[in-house]
Amino acid sequence: MTFIETDAPQTDIEAPGDAVTGARLIPRITIQAFCEHSQTAQIIEDTTHDRRMSKVALTTHNGGLEGAVETYRTNPTPNLIIVETTLPADRIEAALQRLADVCDASTRVVVIGHANDVMLYRSLIRAGVSEYLVMPATSATIINAISDLFASEGAGRIGRSIAFIGAKGGAGSSTLSHNVAWSIAKSLRQDVLVVDLDLPFGTVGLDFNQDPPQGIADAVYANDKMDAVMLDRLMSKAANHINLLAAPASLDRTYDLNESSFEQIIELSQKQVPIVILDIPHLWTGWVRRTLAAVDEIVIVAEPDLANLRNAKALADTIKAMRPSENDPVLLVNKTGIAKRPEIPAGEFASSIECRLAGQIAFEPALFGTAANNGQMIAEVSATHKVNDIFRSLGLQLTGRQTVEAGGRAGSINLPGLLRKLKRA
Repeated sequence: MTFIETDAPQTDIEAPGDAVTGARLIPRITIQAFCEHSQTAQIIEDTTHDRRMSKVALTTHNGGLEGAVETYRTNPTPNLIIVETTLPADRIEAALQRLADVCDASTRVVVIGHANDVMLYRSLIRAGVSEYLVMPATSATIINAISDLFASEGAGRIGRSIAFIGAKGGAGSSTLSHNVAWSIAKSLRQDVLVVDLDLPFGTVGLDFNQDPPQGIADAVYANDKMDAVMLDRLMSKAANHINLLAAPASLDRTYDLNESSFEQIIELSQKQVPIVILDIPHLWTGWVRRTLAAVDEIVIVAEPDLANLRNAKALADTIKAMRPSENDPVLLVNKTGIAKRPEIPAGEFASSIECRLAGQIAFEPALFGTAANNGQMIAEVSATHKVNDIFRSLGLQLTGRQTVEAGGRAGSINLPGLLRKLKRA
């Protein structure tokens, strides 16, 4: 880090926005943070839960600015140093000069201070500090500052990733994910890639009436050689703006996959296509957990019964715990209104698992059965059916084109018996 006088724009301090718009992956860099307060260290450590930071190596240390100076007298400096200081404004620049004396010229520095002083901000930027953030700062603010420094350097925007997973086998997650993908492609006129992650029994090829010779299995087993050109060759076009990475639906091999099997494929897909829909099977493996942790949006599809409720709550609680800085999963209740079947009302279901209810879809076997057997989407079988409005609304919400009212979760309810136990769990 070198202090150089520059003509900095004369603007007031503006913290980067917390909204992730056109998110970019931060490249593989090393960050070391030196904090004076444990709360600040925790905020910085929480940034590692964000998918944009998946390649970043981050460590936190005590000691603040002076601790950083002592450390780098004998150690090489990383790509980025984050230092917290409680020094008064008139002493910060002199302390930073001591840090500059022991840093490489290419190292960047973000200062987290407690003085909300515009003149100090301008002075530090002119001196060569990359960014000055004022406490209280959030993890999202820090991530956006890092992203502005590194991800903007030639990094293309990454597409939005949306994962659908069923709370129980047969809940209809695959069918609904394919129809939502179709709706997004038609209503937004943007390219959508549907990735079928159920390698032995996936149905994306059947639902779109496609039988591509290559697909997701070829991508998985060529992972070391995967690049944008190969990915484009493996994708099949199902309709205008609809692309597929279909599963082979073959049992000629077993699919014992490791945690990172789909990581590179999904990352490449997001660089190629604006919207990536992941059709995740009802499993709980290392790669499922890792995939869910990294996506933008998650939809839990469930039927309105007790087994689905138990599984959906377990899924929702786990997803929230491993994604504290990301959007909560949303709930889509499927196959409501089956004759003579006792059901948990959709609002109570959503309230008990503490997720926003994105919609409920009635059980209509003739409509969905015809679409499945013909290899068509619901909109192709019945363009005016009201369920298409649900698909369109959900697609707009998941892609950020349509907002939902805050507090969309159902209110408190009186759950009897086993439901109350699940509520307390």
